[in-house]
Amino acid sequence: MAALAGLAGRRNGPPLFVKSFVDVPADDLFDAEAEGLGVLRDLGAVATPDVVVATHDLLVLSVLRPRPEQETFWEELAHALARMHTTTVHDGFGWSRDNWLGRYRQENAWTDDGYEFFARRRLLRWLPERRVRAALDEQDRQALERLCERLPDLLPPRPACLTHGDLWAHNVLATADGRPALIDPAVSYTWAEVDLAHLWCSPHPPEAQRFFDVYAQLTGLDDDWRARMPIIQLRQHLAVIAQFDHDWGAAEQVRAILKPFRR
Repeated sequence: MAALAGLAGRRNGPPLFVKSFVDVPADDLFDAEAEGLGVLRDLGAVATPDVVVATHDLLVLSVLRPRPEQETFWEELAHALARMHTTTVHDGFGWSRDNWLGRYRQENAWTDDGYEFFARRRLLRWLPERRVRAALDEQDRQALERLCERLPDLLPPRPACLTHGDLWAHNVLATADGRPALIDPAVSYTWAEVDLAHLWCSPHPPEAQRFFDVYAQLTGLDDDWRARMPIIQLRQHLAVIAQFDHDWGAAEQVRAILKPFRR
């Protein structure tokens, strides 16, 4: 189920954004989200809403603005994200605690092997979930396991860095002065291209093309980066299948990406 969210008015101050669930899946869900917002701001130097209150039941944040429909806004986001990805390089993949992607726990046990981390903690971890078991047959599951075994051949080695973890256009807003700001993080140290793939493969406005051009230039992306995006985005497709009865075509996307790995 999606979060319940809305604006709360105050007598002696600006309105606040309030977020909750009908049934909160765990005591640490909003604490982990608040931590992620703080880390993105303090370590990643990216704008995020201020955390006013974070309890077991709800999260209260300062209010952001809708993002402007301007290429310059997306260019500024490219600079901010490239700076975060290149200045927070880490020697391990993971995080100091598990946190949350939507209503499901994101597993963050440390490893120094990015391929192992992505395979075990970002792809295979979804296979036991009820909706994923129903959506994918045994051949699909075996194909995913074969893809995981071949990750070192499919993806170039990359260092771990701080990532937002759920970076699609709907999680990009603006501050009062129009700077890019991020919400709904699922932070960890992993490949920067996890963030890039989610923005690239999910719906985004035409003006966002400027983001990809600038980010590629700033970070020195090779010419083959677009071809890698579907494989990395498998993680998000599997998460969508796990969390929603209607998966918006995610299962079809998974099967298409896995087709070369079926026998």
